[in-house]
Amino acid sequence: VHPNVSQGCQGGCATCSDYNGCLSCKPRLFFVLERIGMKQIGVCLSSCPSGYYGTRYPDINKCAKCKADCDTCFTRNFCTKCKSGFYLYSGKCLEKCPDGLEANNHTMECTSIVHCETSEWSPWSPCMKKGKTCGFKRGNEVRVREIIQHPSARGNPCPATTESRKCIVQRKRCQKEGKGKKNREEKRKKSNKDESKETRQESKGRAARRQNREQRESNNKTQPKKRKAPNKDQDLVPVDTAH
Repeated sequence: VHPNVSQGCQGGCATCSDYNGCLSCKPRLFFVLERIGMKQIGVCLSSCPSGYYGTRYPDINKCAKCKADCDTCFTRNFCTKCKSGFYLYSGKCLEKCPDGLEANNHTMECTSIVHCETSEWSPWSPCMKKGKTCGFKRGNEVRVREIIQHPSARGNPCPATTESRKCIVQRKRCQKEGKGKKNREEKRKKSNKDESKETRQESKGRAARRQNREQRESNNKTQPKKRKAPNKDQDLVPVDTAH
């Protein structure tokens, strides 16, 4: 072992140098060179820092630099996140998205253009005027549709979701709500009154019939039985008036 190389290192180093830091790493750790001023020292990390990607070899695992426009990458030629001012598309960082795609400033990616989509029109509403369906001859009827898919920044905008047209109906008078309600209330009270009167009359009739029946039964119990008068014709003896 070289005199400048030590094996009693800290921070995940397998071997190290007082001047160059880590020279090799413990298993499963990645070796990367960090610049400090004009000097580069080796460090051992469990994962590669931003701007680097990891490669594993039988003897050592290394962190290699991504391209200059990549913030993170899977390999040198495949970016997973771009630096500010660039848009990610198929692993590459572009200043401008290809035709047919648009830049998404939220995700910093090139995405497909999305156009607006709407549902079918609903049936036409009843002919109305000022919220009423009576008391007029000319009114309006309306139909609506819903937005199913909102457009992206460069997508086709949504059309109108409401349509109105003139309509003509046979004029009919509006029933006043208060008068109609009053009439219904009066009819209900009258019906209840008639039912109550009929019920009271039936009750009185049943009570009278029951009282008459009880009175007859009482009279039959208190009056003595009349003895049957003898037949006077039975006691008479015929008289012979021939002589």
